[in-house]
Amino acid sequence: MRESLSILTDRVGGRALTMTAVATVALALSTPTASADAFSQCVAGKWSAAQRIGVTRANFDAATRNLRPDPTTLKLVNNQSEFVKPIWEYLDSAVSDKRVSDGRRKYREYQSTLQSVSQRFKVDPQVILAIWGMETSYGSYMGDHNAVRAAATLACSSGRREDFWTQQFVTAIKIAQDGHISINDMESSWGAAMGHTQFIPTSWQAYAADHDGDGKRDIWNSIPDAFASTANYLAKHGWNYGETWGYEVVVPRNFNHSLADGRKKRSLADWERYGIKRVNGRSWPRPSDQAYLYYPAGANGPAFLMLHNFDVIKRYNNADAYALGVGHLSDRIIGGGDFSQKWPRDERPLSRTQVREMQSLLTRRGFSTGGVDGQVGPMTRDAIRKYQQSAGSVPDGFASTRLLNELQRR
Repeated sequence: MRESLSILTDRVGGRALTMTAVATVALALSTPTASADAFSQCVAGKWSAAQRIGVTRANFDAATRNLRPDPTTLKLVNNQSEFVKPIWEYLDSAVSDKRVSDGRRKYREYQSTLQSVSQRFKVDPQVILAIWGMETSYGSYMGDHNAVRAAATLACSSGRREDFWTQQFVTAIKIAQDGHISINDMESSWGAAMGHTQFIPTSWQAYAADHDGDGKRDIWNSIPDAFASTANYLAKHGWNYGETWGYEVVVPRNFNHSLADGRKKRSLADWERYGIKRVNGRSWPRPSDQAYLYYPAGANGPAFLMLHNFDVIKRYNNADAYALGVGHLSDRIIGGGDFSQKWPRDERPLSRTQVREMQSLLTRRGFSTGGVDGQVGPMTRDAIRKYQQSAGSVPDGFASTRLLNELQRR
């Protein structure tokens, strides 16, 4: 759950681990003796945090004996696909024809369990299944790391978010101590995201649920428990049962594209008064529902009105691309079609280095981005819109190579 699942972003501040920090750690790990000693000392220093949550000394020592950092974790920490790929390439993989067909087959196979979990937690079954598909391709790949080792590596690497990762590390030990899974079997991603639907240890602690009745909350080996844990997480974060995540919409010509800021919510009825309609021409089931207008790839690509459940999915993984993938996959699993509008595949989003250059150029021209951090957040999108308006362009706030080239020429 990326505050819950694989963690690339800082859930408190919304910041990604910096390349400088990763490079510093990589340099430190390149001197094996010194880095091993420093790592061992750091791990040993986590005993007090483990003791506070009830880990015994014997279990702590057993879990940390001969523990070494996981170099792959550090290599992968800044390479999560939902943050670095163009959204259409991400969705090509996330909602591939195979994943859709596999999802439909799994829906039939686990229909009884999904319905039972859905009724218990009031979360729609296709969304539970879509998260399973997105996270581990329906259990076919749950990671080749160990949660204790991965969390220890992140806690004792650069010092960034050390308290957060320390909690993941000691909680993973506590999960094993309580008998839910052995440490050796605690499969995870590089970011200590565990099991069929990828919970980090503290999210497992808060939201994991037993559904097969054996008294364990086993998200590694029990598919009912994994489904129930995911549903419980979504329910606790406010899932609206029986409602969708959003609608693909058609935006009229001469529309004020600055309204697509991804933040300002209006009722669906209000959006219709601006001329926005569903792509299939159907009416809104609940015209009073609040939604914001979102252009994942700028005004030249598909447009969506995003509802409350879209934001709930983002609590699982705080990436728009991920939430769009889950929503779209869930629709496809129950018979929905592909998006109607085409992606602007000849356009390219910016790399982080290019985003920093764009932010510098915008700031130099008087359009403050709130800092030069390589992240396209709300302030950067606002700055882009203001610049686009001043240049007589469509103010869609999309950071593209075309925009950067224009800024470089001016």
